[in-house]
Amino acid sequence: MHGNYLYYLSQVPHDFYVVTRPGNPPGYAGLGGGLPWGPNVHEVPWDQVGERDFDCVLFQSRQPYLEDRHRLLSPRQQELPFVYIEHDPPQAHPTNTSHWFQEEHGLLVHVTPFNALMWDSGQTPTRVIEHGVLLPPGVAYRGDLPRGIAVVNHLRRRGRRLGADVFEALRAQAPLDLIGMDSESMGGLGEISNTGVAEFVSRYRFFFNPIRYTSLGLSVVEAMMAGVPVVGLATTELATVIDNGVNGYVDTRLDRLADAMQELLADPELARDWGEAGRLYAMERFGIERFVDDWMAALALVTRCPEPAGTA
Repeated sequence: MHGNYLYYLSQVPHDFYVVTRPGNPPGYAGLGGGLPWGPNVHEVPWDQVGERDFDCVLFQSRQPYLEDRHRLLSPRQQELPFVYIEHDPPQAHPTNTSHWFQEEHGLLVHVTPFNALMWDSGQTPTRVIEHGVLLPPGVAYRGDLPRGIAVVNHLRRRGRRLGADVFEALRAQAPLDLIGMDSESMGGLGEISNTGVAEFVSRYRFFFNPIRYTSLGLSVVEAMMAGVPVVGLATTELATVIDNGVNGYVDTRLDRLADAMQELLADPELARDWGEAGRLYAMERFGIERFVDDWMAALALVTRCPEPAGTA
């Protein structure tokens, strides 16, 4: 699950075992996606998990935690510390939804402060570990293509929450491209490989995030790391990331967003200035070293093991 996130998580100097199943069903497809996995990431077949020794069990989605673990883990493994990474805000009621991961001796990790604020985490200890991003070498902003780019998978199917209507409305006022799974159904350019997205996006004048309600997307952070200025809706965590007129522009009024897009299209130097400010901000807030340190501390806490010094 969440292959790009898992790749960044694997920068933590521990061994990670990814469970696979025959036929590669969702959540058990193994190490695909063309990501440059390191030697600390391994595949383990479903029917061999119960024979292995682990220090903790990490979940990234609901069904494996609620159902699969009872068939997958041995009785001894069921007693291991559990860590659940919650990637999204509540999809039901935005403030009154109780999280299903209820483990007094586990750890619920939220990827944004906004998500932690919205979920009712109950009795479970929680921690916020914001994203950490590591771009492929040599990726840098060019911005020579006078268009905006959005990166959303299955935008047509996911509809209003992911901003399909917002994208269509702004595309009528400014030149916008769309990449991601099934983007062709909305006149987009199709799917780009995981390792190629940052370089592809770096050619565009600005990055557009049309999403009303979701977590802070890794593609937004990756764009900022590459020096691409961001335009988007001032909702969820993005409102704390973008400083209007400094490193991008966010608003809840589409006409204001359209004006910002036109300004960036007309002024490449302004776009470069905003993008550079965004890059410096992203390096500080979403740097991989901070991310690794946060995860080392969290895993040391949940496993009751001392944290090695100087790991990052």
